[in-house]
Amino acid sequence: MTGSNARFQSADLARVAAKASAAAGGYVGEVLKSDLLSVGVYILAVGATDGQKPHAEDEVYYAVTGEATFRVGDDDHPVQAGSLLFVPAGVKHFFHDISEELVLVVFWAPPERSVQPKKELD
Repeated sequence: MTGSNARFQSADLARVAAKASAAAGGYVGEVLKSDLLSVGVYILAVGATDGQKPHAEDEVYYAVTGEATFRVGDDDHPVQAGSLLFVPAGVKHFFHDISEELVLVVFWAPPERSVQPKKELD
């Protein structure tokens, strides 16, 4: 990433994807960030388990490469290169049946981890 929150920023997707592949969990966050939005890169290998939990922010995934199935609530949706997926804050979702490595660009609004999650009631 170059620049700051108030300036132009850029990133090289191939370099960030390589970094995400090497990272624990396959994720690199805040590749780009402003006061209203952040962008990360998420990599899931063939057969991987996506153990993510619902988030406090709205989220958009852009599938750069790969094939899988995306579960939102109780519904499954096919994912392939070029798929755009929107998930509202707080909704359970995860990727499964990953048949080709997924390279995902993840857009968060507001920025990732900028909102405190609501505490679950007992």
